[in-house]
Amino acid sequence: MTERTVAFCARRPWPVVAAWIALVLASAAGMLLLLPGALTTQVDVAIDTEASRGFDVVERHFERADEELELVVVRGRDLTVQDAAYRQALGELADGLDALEGVTVPEASGEPIVSEDGRATVVAFALDEGTAVDVAAPPARRLDADDRFDAALYGGAVIDRDFNAASQHDLKRGETFGVAAALVILVLVFGAFVSALVPLLLAGIAIAVTLGLISLLAQGFDLSIFVVNIVAGMGLALGIDYTLFVVSRVREERARGASTVAAIGAAGATASRAVLFSGIAVAVALTGILFVPDTVLRSLGVGAVLVAIVSVLAALTLLPAVLALLGDRVNALRVPVLGRAAVSGEAEGRFWAWLARRVMRRPLLYAVLASGALVAAAAPVIGLASGRLGVETLPERYEARQGYDLLTESFGYGRLYPTRIVVDGDGAAAAPALERLGARLAGEERFTAPRVEVSPDGRAAMLEIAVAGDPLGEEAFDAVRDLRARHVPEAQLAPGSDVYVSGVSAANLDYVEVTTDARPRTFAFVFGMSFLLLMLAFRSLVVPVKAILLNLLSVGAAYGLLVLVFQHGVGAGLLGFQQVETIETWVPVFLFAILFGLSMDYHVFLLSRIRERYGETRDNAHSVAHGIATTGRVITGAALIIIVVFVGFALGDLVMLQQMGFGVAVALFLDATIIRVVLVPATMRLLGERNWYLPRWLGWLPPVHIESPRLTAGARRRTLP
Repeated sequence: MTERTVAFCARRPWPVVAAWIALVLASAAGMLLLLPGALTTQVDVAIDTEASRGFDVVERHFERADEELELVVVRGRDLTVQDAAYRQALGELADGLDALEGVTVPEASGEPIVSEDGRATVVAFALDEGTAVDVAAPPARRLDADDRFDAALYGGAVIDRDFNAASQHDLKRGETFGVAAALVILVLVFGAFVSALVPLLLAGIAIAVTLGLISLLAQGFDLSIFVVNIVAGMGLALGIDYTLFVVSRVREERARGASTVAAIGAAGATASRAVLFSGIAVAVALTGILFVPDTVLRSLGVGAVLVAIVSVLAALTLLPAVLALLGDRVNALRVPVLGRAAVSGEAEGRFWAWLARRVMRRPLLYAVLASGALVAAAAPVIGLASGRLGVETLPERYEARQGYDLLTESFGYGRLYPTRIVVDGDGAAAAPALERLGARLAGEERFTAPRVEVSPDGRAAMLEIAVAGDPLGEEAFDAVRDLRARHVPEAQLAPGSDVYVSGVSAANLDYVEVTTDARPRTFAFVFGMSFLLLMLAFRSLVVPVKAILLNLLSVGAAYGLLVLVFQHGVGAGLLGFQQVETIETWVPVFLFAILFGLSMDYHVFLLSRIRERYGETRDNAHSVAHGIATTGRVITGAALIIIVVFVGFALGDLVMLQQMGFGVAVALFLDATIIRVVLVPATMRLLGERNWYLPRWLGWLPPVHIESPRLTAGARRRTLP
């Protein structure tokens, strides 16, 4: 199929190029018209949780809209709320906000919220649908400019705005750094500027088309703003990778004397098959993310799967058309000295062949040393703590961070966003028990300011209580766990009624636990599908088992180093990272899927060349050395490109993207060095013919060949006596 598709596109390049240009233009229109404002920063789980049910009860019976209000947090430097000048400034702030179009200041009810020292308070306001929070910024900033006060905005809309800005900042930095570094690496790999630009062109087209599809999907589904980051990163990585492998094979065939069209056809029967199979493997691994009921992870999974599919389609159709149009001009603008060997298409890399043979002379020693090093790197994973990284990790230049700091410094977050114990049933009957529970909890240092309220219809009641500490931290999570496991059951609040522990901390705890509980399903799916795909491709039971074990070593080492750097702070300052208490909940699952997919990507390309040579010679050691030698330059270049792309993300502002970028870069570095250069040749040598073992009772499996059976058979007839 790939051979026929590639040959067709190479013979009719202009219609293919025209079709892709039309697709890119349509995608650009979709991005401009539909994408702005369609993505969200909200993080949620796609199933009911105890906290979400509690929020529903509050919304139905109490008609509370406080979660939708934005805040101006005000703190006097010397003045207190009782001072006339302070009250006058607050009145001017409220009047200024209320006078703005699209902004409403609700009428105050009850006592104002004032900090214990009397110097801080909040002014709440609501935004009409479609009104940007920036509209409300001028009155708050005028007050902040007064040297008697500190003031900052805080709330959902402010957080959305600043996370969006940080995401765009990281995206631009990552793309700029990644594209520039990728171009340098491509020039070194290809030895010519024109051929170095082709992978970037294909990657850019794949990204544009994928974002066009995302803009359509975002109209019907909630997709996270981080989907743009992952589409850009994976698009660059996979688009460049697939182009690298195909162009290198075309050059190799041209060096053997084949015409341009014939060389493209031969690549279609070999490298393009590997691209197709690799794309399937990557997409399958990333599909495992969709088992986690988390909006961010599902958005990342959808974006990564789509860009993998589009990248494969571009490599199978657009790339052969472009190569046919360019012909030997693809080697134009050669780099002096360096370009001669690269452009010649010389397949055997002496350094890589020497390295592989050296390892295979003492395979057991190298296998033990390399495995031991990876296991040692993975050891810190025992202390991995998953959690939520929120607005407190934003740099201090963002207003949401400034508002958060003022809020926590003055009130403690829990005072304004309390934990709620909600009773859905007979609210009046439950109120006395809630009062007693609140009094008992107030005796513990971590709980303060209990307040009981019965709904206007009398059908529900709730106890609001402030929980000490970071609402996304373990202290608050432990408090919620204790409420659910011990305090609430012992209180016997209202037999026959439904009781929920809800609030910001409870919702985040539910998110962490639901996401963590879904990991085994993701792991099982990725393991199972990867095993089946590799078994079909290489007709071996040993190859997929070994590939999974080697990938686990690199992923485990990446996890361990992630914990070491971000949780324990080893080298964090030197690398420009923040030390935090937890690894963002979605990062380990996402890293597992993406690293498994990308590692499988390189494994498929390497093993396909080994298998192709083994089919020709039946010499295991020679085939391993040949496979590593012929793919060494290209796989190393491809891995370096993905590493620098994700290093670009690691240099950004958002800690969760720092963790993702660092994890991917480290794992691929280990995969391209210790795994591919040491463990693959060592284990292939130790197992020998057993690498290709397939029991007779599995002989019914369909013959799925990555390398062309026709080409391999022809080569075998030419090389074997």
